[in-house]
Amino acid sequence: MKILLINSEYPPIGGGAGNASSNIARMLVQRGHDVLVLTSHWNDLPFEETRDGVEVIRQSTLRRRMDRSNAFEQISFIFSASFRTFSLIRPFKPDITLAFFGLPSGAVALLLKWLYRIPYVVSLRGGDVPGFRPYDFRIYHKLAAPFLHLIWGNADSIIANSNGLQKLALAFDSRYTIPIISNGVDTSQFTTPNRDWSPPRILSAGRVVYQKGFDLAMCALSQLKDLEWIWTIAGDGPQMPMLKAMSKEYGINERIRFLGWLSSEQIKEQYAAANLFLFPSRHEGMPNAVLEAMASGLPVVATKIAGNEELVVDGETGRLVPAEDVDALRESLRPLLVEAQMREQMGRAARQRVESSFSWAHVAQRYENILQRSVGNLKR
Repeated sequence: MKILLINSEYPPIGGGAGNASSNIARMLVQRGHDVLVLTSHWNDLPFEETRDGVEVIRQSTLRRRMDRSNAFEQISFIFSASFRTFSLIRPFKPDITLAFFGLPSGAVALLLKWLYRIPYVVSLRGGDVPGFRPYDFRIYHKLAAPFLHLIWGNADSIIANSNGLQKLALAFDSRYTIPIISNGVDTSQFTTPNRDWSPPRILSAGRVVYQKGFDLAMCALSQLKDLEWIWTIAGDGPQMPMLKAMSKEYGINERIRFLGWLSSEQIKEQYAAANLFLFPSRHEGMPNAVLEAMASGLPVVATKIAGNEELVVDGETGRLVPAEDVDALRESLRPLLVEAQMREQMGRAARQRVESSFSWAHVAQRYENILQRSVGNLKR
């Protein structure tokens, strides 16, 4: 197949969805398909390059940040990517489009279907599904709802990356069968070093936004000052000044390291240096950060929400605590901060779990099956 993959974020820009699309594209190429990626340009990245056999074209948009974009910037991607596809269709001749996010990518895929009868598959990632992070997206989802109904209704298949996201999608529009294909992880890219399990070295990674719940972790750790620990936060975002102020207010600023945005290689170094991963998020689709931490042999303390529940086995590979519950988070952290042997055992079990259940090869095969079925339906 010739597959046009559209995603406004693709490594090194963006977050988990970009990482997922990159790995799926790479594995689809290994399975014998031609994959062309259309994404956003940023800073001094090359406008065209081939990475791991995947041809990547970056289109100029109004994107201003490496790690995130706003609604206006996503609208600019719809227009710029749509115009760019006109020059790509004839030379590449895609059999199908794979759109990561119903919006903005799904809008471009819909246009290609209307104009060229190219079928498309939508991969839902979280923020493109009404009901996800309502504190951030309520107005956006209300305005986008008519367009999402149109995009979903013309898609040949819609995929969710977790049980929770599937439920949200069906609550928004129950007319569809929405299979679940979780994210994966390339275990060969993450080491499980002979790390020192004492003293406790906590790592959190992700955008520093309300969704990620770093403020909850700050409150919990401030009540564990009697124990030995260092907490490293890898990421950047609008809540960074607030978190720094909180750390000073609680008297724990000397025990917290704010690293800002890191490259993929730099974050791997942090996984290797840590011995406990803390992920107190309020909402998730299917968090790559948790998969990567587990692949690095780290036990994970995470909130019991969609996505996390499908990865962390409570009491075996880490601990799951109710979202927004600072007391429960504190009490789940306490024994893990005290007992190095518990961290080591859970970290070993976490690595084994991702090795056996979450490979990108398996994820790509499931995407391949859906894409081939959609192409086959068009040819009948």
